[in-house]
Amino acid sequence: MVRRTWLLVCVATASLFTAAYAVLPSDEPNQQNQRTDGMLRIGLVGLDTSHVIAFTRIINAPDAPEPFRRARVVAGYPGGSKTFPPSYTRVERFTNQLREMGIEIVDSIDELVRRVDAVMLESVDGNQHLAQAEVIFKYGKPVYIDKPLAANLADAVAIYKLGKRTGTPWFSASSSRFSPGYPALRDPNQTGRVLGCITYSRSVPSPGHGELFYYGIHGVDLLFALMGRGCEEVTAVKTEYFHAVRGVWADGRVGEYRGLLPGKTRAGVGALVFGQKAIRYHNGPYDYRPLLTEVIRFFRTGKPPVAPEECVEVMAFLEAAQRSMEKNGTPVRPQELIRHLGGLR
Repeated sequence: MVRRTWLLVCVATASLFTAAYAVLPSDEPNQQNQRTDGMLRIGLVGLDTSHVIAFTRIINAPDAPEPFRRARVVAGYPGGSKTFPPSYTRVERFTNQLREMGIEIVDSIDELVRRVDAVMLESVDGNQHLAQAEVIFKYGKPVYIDKPLAANLADAVAIYKLGKRTGTPWFSASSSRFSPGYPALRDPNQTGRVLGCITYSRSVPSPGHGELFYYGIHGVDLLFALMGRGCEEVTAVKTEYFHAVRGVWADGRVGEYRGLLPGKTRAGVGALVFGQKAIRYHNGPYDYRPLLTEVIRFFRTGKPPVAPEECVEVMAFLEAAQRSMEKNGTPVRPQELIRHLGGLR
């Protein structure tokens, strides 16, 4: 009788220990904490861009509509770059603003990722993205990488391969891709097949980045949103007023980007689409809400609205434009640049 009672006590004790241990948050990579309240917890890495303030205000607004209603930015890791002026001059200010908004500020990327369900990599210096992704991606949680994906094509390809190796869902995009008026330009019922396109945006060269990577990404990402993948050849020149880039797609379609250099012409963003049925034009401001809507949907489904392969092709277009400008307009083939880096495998 005593032996039987002792066995029952041991079993009960083991069951209680197992139950107690099961509710502890996991510190192991690739283990996501299970949520029962339906709330999506989001963490920010890199608090040195105004985007972190704007994005948090939209997502955490008390009266936010779906899909933001059941999502919340809960934590941030300041990060910051000591060599990039737009970073080290602003990171403390934006970090303090987020703290005042009730966002928990943590001391490491690992600590942040363990506390959340999804991550927005916001560091303003694209040179930091690969090293930060190496930490974030080991947890396998969905990641949105703010523009630019990287400061150069080699880092972009490395991020792509890291995503495949770790099984991490991710994407990168400019808000221009989703801003009102632009997606409608490719409506097949009104435009027909898109045969060609011209986009433009402000283009501000920044230290440590290819000339078009930092701001030209807005117009080039919009170009790919309208044209799709498949650019085979790029030629580019820089004048006193513009970056002028021309891409020829595999099927003979032509897409062009005009970078508006600061102080030389009016800034703006716009697109002119040549379709089988109509020629259509739109110019309008950037709008973060449509982008964030896509980000939240992606965080919940794991299905990116922009394929990682396309994200890398955008970077290859930017790199090809840089090399063409350096060679006085000599044609450069983006896919050859990717193959030189080992391809997307």
